[in-house]
Amino acid sequence: MAGHSKWANIKRQKARVDAKKGKTFTQLSRAIIVAARNGISDPDGNFQLRTAIDKAKAAGIPNDNIERAIAKGAGTYQEDGAILEEIRYEGYGIAGVAILIEALTDNRNRTAADIRSAFSKNGGNLGETGCVSWMFEQKGVVLLEGKIEEETLLEASMEGGADNYEMLEDNLGAEVYTEVSNLENLNQTLQTQDFLVKEVELRWIPNNTIEVNDSEQARSLLKLIDTLESLDDVQNVTANFEMADELMTASMS
Repeated sequence: MAGHSKWANIKRQKARVDAKKGKTFTQLSRAIIVAARNGISDPDGNFQLRTAIDKAKAAGIPNDNIERAIAKGAGTYQEDGAILEEIRYEGYGIAGVAILIEALTDNRNRTAADIRSAFSKNGGNLGETGCVSWMFEQKGVVLLEGKIEEETLLEASMEGGADNYEMLEDNLGAEVYTEVSNLENLNQTLQTQDFLVKEVELRWIPNNTIEVNDSEQARSLLKLIDTLESLDDVQNVTANFEMADELMTASMS
C-alpha cells in the first residue's frame, strides 16, 4: 500500500510542530450531525457516530453540545434549520501535489469560494471532481497507543482482517490499516486483545507520492494545508507529497 506511511509520517510530524492541529468545535460537531443523519442516533449501533463522539470528547466539547449535535442529525432539534451536506473537493498544490479535501457545509458557494481562495493564495489550483481522487484509496485506520509487541500485533491484525500496519517510533503505538467495511471488526478485535485504541478513522491513502526537497515549495504546501484545515467547513485534508522531517520543521518555523 504505497504512500500509507509517508502521509501518516507527515501528519504526525506536522502535529508535533503545529499548535493549531486540533479541529474546531464547529468541525467536530458537524461530523456528529452527519453521522447521526446517515445512521441511527444511538452510538452503540452507529460506528461512525461513536467515532465522531469520541473525537469530540477528546477535544473537550461539552456533553450538551454533543447531545445537541446528535439531535440535529436525527432531526429532533428544531432551532437550527441548516442542512449539512458532504462534499469532496480536489486540486493541486505547488509542484503538482494532489490534494483531497473533505468538507461538511450548509452553503456550497461559500465553501467553494473559501477553498478556491486558499488554493490561489498559496500557489495551487482547485480542480474538477475526479481530477486527483484516482490517485488515492480510502482505508480504515485504527491508531493504537502505548508500548506494543510487534509479534502480538501481527497476530491480532491477521485475526482482525487487517491489510497492513505500521509501528510508530520506539514501538510506542501503531497504525493498523484495513478495508473500510472491516474497520469496526478490526477495532473490536484489537480492543478485545487489550490494545489501547486511541482513534479510529477513515483515511485517504495516496497510491504514489511526490518528494518535495525545496524549502520554498515545502513552505507553500504546508501553508496551503494549514489554510484549508483552518476552514470550519473542512473536515479533512490529504495530499500525496513527502518531505524530510527537518525540512518540514524548518518550513513551519
